[in-house]
Amino acid sequence: MKTYFINTIRFILLILVQVMILNHFEVFGYVNPYIYPLLIILLPFNVNSIQKLVLAFLLGICIDVFEDSGGIHAAASLVIAYLRPLFLRNAFGLSYDYQTLKFYHAPFRSRFIYVSLMIIVHHSVLFALEIFSVNHLLYLLEKVVYSSVFSILLIMITLNLIRKNRK
Repeated sequence: MKTYFINTIRFILLILVQVMILNHFEVFGYVNPYIYPLLIILLPFNVNSIQKLVLAFLLGICIDVFEDSGGIHAAASLVIAYLRPLFLRNAFGLSYDYQTLKFYHAPFRSRFIYVSLMIIVHHSVLFALEIFSVNHLLYLLEKVVYSSVFSILLIMITLNLIRKNRK
């Protein structure tokens, strides 16, 4: 029950931070920071696949409603929720396979790889659906790279702040 409460609070807070603060933040026309995938990143590792996909869809569709973006956030969130086990296995290896993984006790490198994979795929899907043109491939790549770097940095700082509060 505690996990559901914490995830509900995270859900609401991340949507509010994204919609109220980060959606109004754009630098050089490329940098759009997105912190809401942090909810999918921090989900318990043993969560049911259906629950994970439904939560990812609800998270994405809430952002889509506020941004009036036609479902691209829902699609990007569903993709990373679906690929999450692959990214966990890739970043954490045997610790994930044997279900002995404690996210905050894992090495920084593993956490960084996991967050980076999730954010790069999320942003690639999101901006590919937003731009939806091969003619603007360079613009797409610039937007994915710059936004991913900024979002990864923001998420890693947030994770470190959360970790400091958990000790």
